Amino acid sequence: MDVLIPKKKWSFVAHWWWLAALVLVGAGAAGLYWPRPGERLHVAASRLTISLVTQGNFQEFTAIDGVVQPLRTVYLDAAEAGTVQQVLVEEGATLTAGQPLLRLANPDLQLEMVNRETAVYELMNNLRNTRNQLLQNRILRQNQLAEIDFQLAEARRVFDTNQQLYDQQVIARQDYLQSQNACRYQLRRRQLTQQTLRQDSIAMQQQLGTMQESVQRMTSNLNLMRRKLDDLLLRAPVGGRLSSLAAEVGEAKTRGQRLGQIDALAGVKLHAAVDEFYIARIGTGQVGEVVVEGQAYALRVTKIFAQVTKGLQIDLAFTGASPPGLRRGQTLPIRLALSAKAPAVLLPKGGFYQQTVGNWAFKLVADGTRAQRVAIRLGRQNPDYYEVLAGLRPGDQVVTSSYEGYADQQELVLDNGRPDTP
Repeated sequence: MDVLIPKKKWSFVAHWWWLAALVLVGAGAAGLYWPRPGERLHVAASRLTISLVTQGNFQEFTAIDGVVQPLRTVYLDAAEAGTVQQVLVEEGATLTAGQPLLRLANPDLQLEMVNRETAVYELMNNLRNTRNQLLQNRILRQNQLAEIDFQLAEARRVFDTNQQLYDQQVIARQDYLQSQNACRYQLRRRQLTQQTLRQDSIAMQQQLGTMQESVQRMTSNLNLMRRKLDDLLLRAPVGGRLSSLAAEVGEAKTRGQRLGQIDALAGVKLHAAVDEFYIARIGTGQVGEVVVEGQAYALRVTKIFAQVTKGLQIDLAFTGASPPGLRRGQTLPIRLALSAKAPAVLLPKGGFYQQTVGNWAFKLVADGTRAQRVAIRLGRQNPDYYEVLAGLRPGDQVVTSSYEGYADQQELVLDNGRPDTP
């Protein structure tokens, strides 16, 4: 006899567990084929910059701009005031030492020159007249002395004769004494005349010496005045290029006013400003490098200016040959070394550092189709490279462009010509 088996009622609770299990299994399987948001992103390869990690010499340096200046600049100032009468050269001309540049006119100086010349000529004429007069006086005194010598000789002769006659009692005592007094008078007269002649000679020498000194002084002043007149014609003190000339015909110039400058052709230097952050690391003798048309030229810091204005001001000179064709004011990029070269693993600089601060980066896998997020550690840096301390090896390829929009991803899938898609 058949037995009726009662049909079981459908249970929602029991079947709910089965449905939940199926959903979880399906989701897990789907996760194998579709990555979750925040883990993988498809990126157009053309939008990325991929750099190669290399082994090389690392050197800290700072990039600065150097302005070409001549090694020596000679400034042209007006030695005397005047009005520009004639400009003889143009700005930018190549000059030789002593070449006339411009002429100034100063009527007051020229009039003073004429007056001084007249005074010197008058003094020289007076000197000649005085010398002639003193010589005539000397001749007169010498004639007087000769006359006195003659009179003295006659007086002595008469006195000697009268003395013999007086001893023989031929003449009276009065005649004897008279001849004796006459002899003594002429002798005294001769002594006084000789003394006067000596004094006149000394006075004449002193007077002539004083006048000669006056003539020399006035002649020296006259020569100085002539040099002042010569200074109205401005000449090039050295050979070189006239880099500036501020003078127009008819323009008034004062003494000491800057008229221009000459750049000597002996060579050039570079003047640069270094960020104040590096002040403690800059010293004379420090080396640098500039590249012109693919050719590197070595530099050395030759001068550090004490005053810090818009950075630390320095001068650099070429240690060897300098680039040809450099002109004043031209700007050249300089790499100023801050340390010695040392072996290191190098990673080219890029915008990725803004988001990672050097703690991680996207490194390409071997086939180059994907870039995975890896932890790294960076050390020193210069304008071109980071020093890699850990996480990367030479030969690795790294995405070094900006990670903006990718910072929360674990992996980038590189697609050619395909827009970014999750």
